[in-house]
Amino acid sequence: MTGYIAEHQRIESGQATIEAVAGVAALMLTGLLGFQLMVTGYSATVAGGAAEAGAIALIRGEPVEPAVREALPGWARSRVSVSTTGPVVEVRLRPPALVPSLSDALAVSSEAGAR
Repeated sequence: MTGYIAEHQRIESGQATIEAVAGVAALMLTGLLGFQLMVTGYSATVAGGAAEAGAIALIRGEPVEPAVREALPGWARSRVSVSTTGPVVEVRLRPPALVPSLSDALAVSSEAGAR
């Protein structure tokens, strides 16, 4: 009977280890997804400021794209596209992503009008 109890305890110990590893993995995945959402939200804020800078440049008669790029932090300057339609400046920004193929899917855009 003692052998049965020892075997049973060893199985439970192994199950607890598997549950702990799965719990840590789930916690890490949740953290990474939360971080990705924060980065995407920050990118939307940055795109909004850059669109406003482009609209101000448009009002002043200055080139729009350099003004937009100047308003962006360094990491974003190579991830942006700018378009102007009449008095509206649109900035589309691809946020950094843990999985590079997600960057296009998570792209944010912002518009600012010049009057």
